Amino acid sequence: MQANVGNTDRIIRFGIAILLAVLYFTNVVTGTLGIILLVGAIVLALTAAFKFCGVYAILGMNSCEK
Repeated sequence: MQANVGNTDRIIRFGIAILLAVLYFTNVVTGTLGIILLVGAIVLALTAAFKFCGVYAILGMNSCEK
């Protein structure tokens, strides 16, 4: 796996993941939608942590600085 997620992209992904997790754990968003958003937060955090996004790979995108 070659890194395809740049630093700015990583910061945005972590920020959105934190926001979604906070919304879920403070019971602002509950039920099925809450679980979907929590899973999305986990996916965003993992793609940011590993600097790799499968969707970017499929689409041939790369946000890393050269």
